[in-house]
Parts: sequence; C-alpha cells; structure tokens
Amino acid sequence: MKKIVSVVVLLIVAGTIFHFSSQTYEEQTLVPLLQHLLPGEPCARWLSYVKVYYWGQEISVEARGYYYFIEFFIRKFAHLFLFGCLAVALFYVYLLWRPDQVLEGGAAALAGTGVYAAFDELHQMQTGGRTPLLQDVLLDLTGAAIALLLFVPFYVWKRYKSGRR
Repeated sequence: MKKIVSVVVLLIVAGTIFHFSSQTYEEQTLVPLLQHLLPGEPCARWLSYVKVYYWGQEISVEARGYYYFIEFFIRKFAHLFLFGCLAVALFYVYLLWRPDQVLEGGAAALAGTGVYAAFDELHQMQTGGRTPLLQDVLLDLTGAAIALLLFVPFYVWKRYKSGRR
C-alpha cells in the first residue's frame, strides 16, 4: 500500500506541473488576485530597490510594475517548490524498491527531475503565450537540489533512528 500511495503522490505532483504548463499566461496570471489582496501596493518603496535580471530582461517594480514584479517571484518560487516536491517524490519512490541506495536514489531523483523539467519546457512550446527557458530548467533543478539536500539527511536520520541501517 505504501508503494501505491507513493507512486500516486509522484503522479499527482507531475500532473500538477503538467497542468500548470498547459495553461497560457492569461489563464494563470495572479495579477488580479494580487491587486485585490495588496491594495495600495504595500512595501512598493522598499521593493523599488530590488532588480533582478532574468532571460536578459530587468525584473523590477520600475520595469514591470508592482503586481507583475510580485507575481514574477511567486511564479519562480512555484518552480522551486513544485520541482522540489517532484524530486523528493522521485527519491522516495526509488528507495521503496532500493532502500539501501540512498546516494543513487538522490542522483536518480535529481536526474529524473532534470529530464522532466526539460520536457516541461518543451511542452510549454506547444502552449500559447508561454516561452520555454533554459533558465527555468536550471531553476527547477535548483529547487530539486535544495529539496533533496533538506530531505535526504532527514530520511537517513529517520531510518537510522528506526534501526534500519
């Protein structure tokens, strides 16, 4: 039962990523929600000092506008989070079948996440108003690496504490 649940969780995470990649920008924009939740542009003065360069473009309050600037960070955090979840799910599923291969499981999860991220960007080529970016694949891999660096030691510690060395 544990294996089935783990595979289902993996499929849900992968399906969620696929679902979001299938949406146009207009379908998934957060700007109207942000305008409703953050009236009056709180912290705009402080955020006006922040500038990020992504895909050769300046991302700042001045260049993009307050709500688009906030949305940019939410969307990029979503990349980190969702692909981090994907990597942990892949790692966990791998170890259900090969519990003693923790390092190999981490490497397989990172590689699998990278492959899925690349295919996700190719999928975006087929979605109107979306741009596939190598930077997003690197961001996805960063999210996967961070998640694995946090989860794998916890997994090893938990396994050690339960006496399954």
